[in-house]
Amino acid sequence: MQAMLLAAGFGTRLRPYTLVRPKPLFPICNIPLLHILLDKLVALGCERIVVNCHYLPEQIKAAVADRPEVILQHETEVLGTGGGLRKALEHFQDGPDGPNGPVLVMNGDIYHDIDLSRLVQAHAAGNDAVTMALHDCPRFNSVLVQQDRVRDFLSSKEDAEEQTFLAFTGIHIVNRAVLEAIPQECFFHIIDLYRELAKEGKIGFSRIDGSFWQDMGTPDDYLDLHRHLLSSRTPSWQIHESAIIGKDVQFNDWGAVGPRAVIGDGARLARCVIWEDAEIAASARLRDTICTPTCT
Repeated sequence: MQAMLLAAGFGTRLRPYTLVRPKPLFPICNIPLLHILLDKLVALGCERIVVNCHYLPEQIKAAVADRPEVILQHETEVLGTGGGLRKALEHFQDGPDGPNGPVLVMNGDIYHDIDLSRLVQAHAAGNDAVTMALHDCPRFNSVLVQQDRVRDFLSSKEDAEEQTFLAFTGIHIVNRAVLEAIPQECFFHIIDLYRELAKEGKIGFSRIDGSFWQDMGTPDDYLDLHRHLLSSRTPSWQIHESAIIGKDVQFNDWGAVGPRAVIGDGARLARCVIWEDAEIAASARLRDTICTPTCT
């Protein structure tokens, strides 16, 4: 299996934090999300993974510098989800089935525990051009499905209450022939092509209900992800061994403190994510807060 991890987005909804670093490099319990997702793909058996970048590309480049399985694709112009995939086509080798070998595609801004091998098996067992990982997530349900087919991608579900809608997880397997149909060297949204394939009945799906999945689109989503991961742990604070913790610091509820972060004497922290090298003043009172090295 070959894969592509989409990491070129601007992360506009996560500003001002994405002014400091691109969204795929946000730490999740002190580990960059990009590394977590790459490890999942390597565990699946992916030996060739294309990672694209555009916004703050030097940070992405540094993050994958010691990962031999990664081919970095720097996009000087915004190409979109489809345009980036088309550009990556030159890096993908023919699969065991010839030039139609599949590529697993994953968004670089999601955290999940989905069993990717089930999606691979579903794609191999079918005869679909694309197999999408879908689930029931009311906030994002916009993919119209009928029986075992994806039929459409809608922006609104008005007047369609009797039909079944599921949410796209940002994970899909696509045959090489589909990538070849994408226009070259221009911006292209992959869903525009998928909408046409859906009308032709060429898109299947695998339901991953029951798996944990979190879109990291907003600061609240980012903090909520940490709540999910840490609130049931003991201890409920993930504190890196290189962090410097002052005297009489109180850690309440849950949170994370990254490498080389400094927490001043008497600080009180609750439901916070402190990035590496951030400094928290003595006696600070912080709650539901993301702290970066540039915070004051």
